[in-house]
Amino acid sequence: MKTGSRLSNDRIEEAFRKIDPVFLRTPQYISDTLSALLNATLVLKIETQNPIRSFKGRGADFLITESDANTTLICASAGNFGQAMAYACRKKNIKLIVYASVRANPLKIERMKQLGATIILHGDDFDSAKLQAKQFAKDSGARFIEDSLDIETVEGAGTIGLELLDFATPIDVLLIALGNGAMINGIGSIFKERNPSTQIVAVQASGAPAMVESWKKKTVITHESVNTIADGIAVRIPVPEALADMEGIVDDAVLVREDSIIKAMKLLHRHAGIVAEPSGAVGLAAILEHPDIYASKTVATIICGGNMTQQQLDQWLCS
Repeated sequence: MKTGSRLSNDRIEEAFRKIDPVFLRTPQYISDTLSALLNATLVLKIETQNPIRSFKGRGADFLITESDANTTLICASAGNFGQAMAYACRKKNIKLIVYASVRANPLKIERMKQLGATIILHGDDFDSAKLQAKQFAKDSGARFIEDSLDIETVEGAGTIGLELLDFATPIDVLLIALGNGAMINGIGSIFKERNPSTQIVAVQASGAPAMVESWKKKTVITHESVNTIADGIAVRIPVPEALADMEGIVDDAVLVREDSIIKAMKLLHRHAGIVAEPSGAVGLAAILEHPDIYASKTVATIICGGNMTQQQLDQWLCS
């Protein structure tokens, strides 16, 4: 890690001891069929076999475990972080209000409600909802929780890295979906200290390139809109602190096309029996677009979410 980083690997170790076990020790294995198709050894880390079908449960659970909150919490979410927060808050009887876009995945919205969250829909995308959530928190005096800014969300995600370090085969490359940055910064922090030879590569959809562009140019670059099916990583206004964390952790960052994401989703479903939402398939999409780069290497990617409506399943997996 670079000097002055917000990240502490000791805290990631602590998170592993405190997070609800339902989110920990998730399956990780080599997919022989996909490895043969890709001419690479593909390691899949499955983060969808838990109550919210997403890796976000790790960070949210650690945050709430560490919190002494006895008042209303506010967050913004495309859906998975909101579910994670709702699941954690329900255990401690904490009131949660989640702001989401009017275009948010209706399945994710319904699940947040089922878990006890109050949902407010605002704006056409995640960042519009987040701006409104911040204003509401400021006006009401409630605490606003921001994924990747509140460091516990990063530390919790970093526990994925602890598990991958125990994998029997050394990993040459980690392909990690990049949204606000909690997952790549948490996992990357652990790997850079304990297995620095592993290359850490961020993957983002080309229709939502703000984080990749900002990282490459070392300054915050925002966009007026996003255009991608990968709603979980559709960020147009980067979190500056998360970008700073990426320095010294991320080795490369790539953008992938929509058609590659859909192809990756279909391959995961057909050859591994995995239902991955678009954000969970971008790592495989990167291999599909750059096969020569990853040929003959051991490449790991995290299937970080699996929440889709029936219409999305029919459209992307069954067509």
